[in-house]
Order: sequence, then structure tokens, then C-alpha cells
Amino acid sequence: MAAGDKKPIPLEFEQPLAVLHQQIEALEKQLTDNPELEADMDRLQEQYNQLKRSLYGNLRPIDHLAIARHPQRPYTRDYFDLWDPEWLELHGDRKGADDPAMVCGLVTIDGIKMLAVGTQKGRALRDKQQCNFGMPQPEGYRKALRLFRHANKFGLPILTLIDTPGAYPGLSAEEHNQAQAIAENLFELSGVTVPVVAVVTGEGGSGGALAIGVANRILMLEHSVYSVISPEGCASILWRSNDKVSEACQAMKMTAKEILQLGVIDGVIDEPLGGAHHDYQRAADNLKVAIARTLTELMRLTPEQLRDDRQAKFRRFGSFVEA
Repeated sequence: MAAGDKKPIPLEFEQPLAVLHQQIEALEKQLTDNPELEADMDRLQEQYNQLKRSLYGNLRPIDHLAIARHPQRPYTRDYFDLWDPEWLELHGDRKGADDPAMVCGLVTIDGIKMLAVGTQKGRALRDKQQCNFGMPQPEGYRKALRLFRHANKFGLPILTLIDTPGAYPGLSAEEHNQAQAIAENLFELSGVTVPVVAVVTGEGGSGGALAIGVANRILMLEHSVYSVISPEGCASILWRSNDKVSEACQAMKMTAKEILQLGVIDGVIDEPLGGAHHDYQRAADNLKVAIARTLTELMRLTPEQLRDDRQAKFRRFGSFVEA
């Protein structure tokens, strides 16, 4: 299932596949009247399958970025609905606002009740505008903060789903103290005594992602990306040119496998061939299995061990040994 059961939109690097697919569809329409075309159909189908395996087996970092940003990729609400159709959404920062870009709720996965928090980009144009294209305002981070404290008080494991280009950098966000909101989340998450699992499901951009990413275990979907700045921002700073985005993707080591090798994350979760947008249910199932397994392992630790484990994990980042 793709978004709304719609045919997946091909990305730029997928155009050769799209052309072959169109040829196969055209040939299928002629098969009824001309069965002799079946051999040609089989040949085209085999050519399509070979190209597909080759294409997705040799993706460049910028191709992973394109898949991570695919407009039909499943978002937080899609995963919550597939895992637990009766999940209960929790609203508001209790200071006067409710940011739609940050979705929070009580979700049950494999019998484990947890607080789940995730960024939401929105699907239709109006939804995107309401969700600020997945860039939370300070009010969104304060809503998450309130519920992190709630989970810690009642002993609920915390799950966060990260898919944001970053926190909203606009004037209104600065007026409402975006930096403080993010800093308070970092502080609170580092000290909670319940299991915390974070999953990068699409884009993990800058401090906006890290604000809900201080976890005991950090996982990434196969085609997701995680970086300190967007590739476009990196290219504009280093090369002062938007033509160097591909080089920036390469230099930043932002893909899931690269970040796993750097030791920043703890695991990579497989996606359906071509990306999660090709099969929502399978993507959700893969994610569900990984989350349940990770939480089950973490729940064996004492509250103090959970806190110490998380803090030690982040202290190790950037450490070095002198020769």
C-alpha cells in the first residue's frame, strides 16, 4: 500500500524504471488479443526486476535523501494508526498552544503501553501548512516536554519518531524562545528513568531532530537520513552554491549505514524495496518488530541503569584515544 493506495510517484533517479513500467502496462493491454506477446512481456518484466535490484542496490546518498523526502512516505500518524488503531492522542503544551507538527499519544505495540511522540509533515497542502512542513514551533517541543515528564512520572516507555528538516527557524519561533524549548527537551530526556527509543523515519535535521532524539537506543529506517544541517544549507555555506548538494550529501555521511558505522545509531531497519512508501504495512511491521525487541531489552534495566546508559551513550560521541 502506498499513500492513499495511490500509485507511487517516481523520483528522478527512478525514471528508467518508470519508462519500463509504462511499457509493461501497455503490453498487458494487448495480451488479451495477442497471446503471442507473452514472451515479450516476460522479457520486459525480467529486465524491470533486474534494473530495480541494480538501482536500489547502488543508491547514492542524494538518492537516499530523495526517498527520505518522498511526499508519499508514511508519517507519524500513519505508523500510529497501523500499530494501534485505538491510540489516544494527547494535545497541548498547557501554556496556550497545540502544535500539529508534533504528534503525541498513548500507543500500544505488542502489548507494551508507551508514550509515543513524533513529528508530522502533513499530506495535503493545507495539512502541510498547519504542520509547518514538519518543522515544530517551540510550543510543539513544550508539548513533547510535558508528556516526557508525564511518561517518567507514570513509568511509561518513550518512543519518538523523527522526520523533520529541523525546528522552525522563523521570527515567531525565536520570539517564543525556540532555543530554550529545545534545550529543555535535551535536559529532560537525558535524565528520565524510563526506556527511551528514537527512530529516524525520514529526515533527521539538526537540533529540531535531536530535541526528541536523546534516547537509550537510536534506530534509523534504511532510507532515512540524519544530519547536523540540511545538504542545501551545507552546500550554501561550504561552496556558496546550490549545485553542490550531491557533494554535500556525500561529505556529510548522513545515510543510515554511514551513521551506523560512525557509532551514532544502534541499528538500521529494512524498508520495502524502493522505500517505505511502496508498502506502508510492511514498513510499519518491520518498525514494530524492532521497537518491541529494543524496548523489551531496555525494560530489563533498573531506572538508574536506564538513565546512566543514556548519558554514557552521548558522552561517548566524539571521544578519541591519543596515539
